[in-house]
Amino acid sequence: MNVRECTVAVKQLRETLNIMQEQIFLIEFENCISKDRPCIVLDCSQVHQIDRSGTYLLLRCLEEAMKRNGDVRLAEVHVEVRAVLTLTGLDRIFEIFDANADAVKSFLQPPLYAVSRMCAP
Repeated sequence: MNVRECTVAVKQLRETLNIMQEQIFLIEFENCISKDRPCIVLDCSQVHQIDRSGTYLLLRCLEEAMKRNGDVRLAEVHVEVRAVLTLTGLDRIFEIFDANADAVKSFLQPPLYAVSRMCAP
């Protein structure tokens, strides 16, 4: 069985995101996912509030990564932001971790279904 090797990029989200900052972030994000199967952790430690445009930005990042067969995970999400993610259902779409290191490690471990197949007789 092949366990994929990947380089995990950690991108810091800013406290507030306006239209101009979103465009700059998306350009930087595009540079991170230029390869096949990108592994991205979005560090949300500075984000204390999130609105519709912020949730749209998260979804847009996930969409771009998935187009390249990759994934985006969230880390260090504040309670207020987690509440919004729960209300919008985004907590079921994104894997959310307490620390950046945990999110990075999650990319480097084989998925559970692969582990169960390796242990099967």
